[in-house]
Amino acid sequence: MKITVVGAGAVGATCAENIARKQLVEEVVLLDIKEGFAEGKAMDMNQCATLNGYDTKIIGSTNDYNATADSSVVVITSGIPRKPGMTREELIGTNAGIVSTVTENILKHSPDAILIVISNPMDTMTYLSVKSSGLPKERVIGMGGILDSSRFKFRLSEAIGCSPNDLQGVVIGGHGDTTMIPLINHATYNSTPVTNFLTPEQQEHVVKETMVGGATLTKLIGTSAWYAPGAAGAFLAESIVRDQKKLFPCCVYLDGEYGQSDICIGVPVIVGKNGWEKIVDYKLSDSQQTQFNESADAVRKMNSVLSEMSLV
Repeated sequence: MKITVVGAGAVGATCAENIARKQLVEEVVLLDIKEGFAEGKAMDMNQCATLNGYDTKIIGSTNDYNATADSSVVVITSGIPRKPGMTREELIGTNAGIVSTVTENILKHSPDAILIVISNPMDTMTYLSVKSSGLPKERVIGMGGILDSSRFKFRLSEAIGCSPNDLQGVVIGGHGDTTMIPLINHATYNSTPVTNFLTPEQQEHVVKETMVGGATLTKLIGTSAWYAPGAAGAFLAESIVRDQKKLFPCCVYLDGEYGQSDICIGVPVIVGKNGWEKIVDYKLSDSQQTQFNESADAVRKMNSVLSEMSLV
């Protein structure tokens, strides 16, 4: 079995390394447009095999899609990263053309692949992949909600003073600083509501810090984060390859669920060998549904740029 990661930058390389360490497949292909870049990253990772105890073969390729043939899962990370002060919306013009081309070339060689989209703005790039690929909607998944939920649990663990592994927390809605919705009333600490441990002010702080999680890191390190996004992509790939039926939030195409249609946005889904298999209804409160609708409106505004560019 083979997984391809398109884009050998920080996020793509981290994702590929996590996949190799988990030994999800026999072969990982790392593809990039920059001459020798993917080959160098692959060689570096292969030299870690005896140090980290994995047998996964990692192959680097400069824009040769023949190397990606018969991939079961393809992770798309390619595109320019977000710079300080840059919004995800500003990335659309450049990254839409890249993602559209990548999707077309991948499916020529791996028509049965499941696509995982990480490229930003992730909700819009996922929508573009659904519309341009012609694939069944279940085979295109945006990773964003998994990353946002991981950041949510990190902030909760800071506030409570506990292990993040003892927490359950979900972020739905758009993968953006103003569009994501951390469901703090659904979050638990070993089955006990986290609201039992936090004051209203602490809860508000956790939610706000979660929402600007990506922007905070961009400001600190001067570019988009890569460790957690790469790990999140591998985490999603693992549930597909191992048919784990895990339940977590992903950006998927809605057709009436949560009151929305013709949009890709983060909702709780069950993920297995066929992609996302079921959307789970969390029974949002009226205020949460209002937030979700507003988030969807913002995502649609970004998607409208695709129509202006005649890409959908």
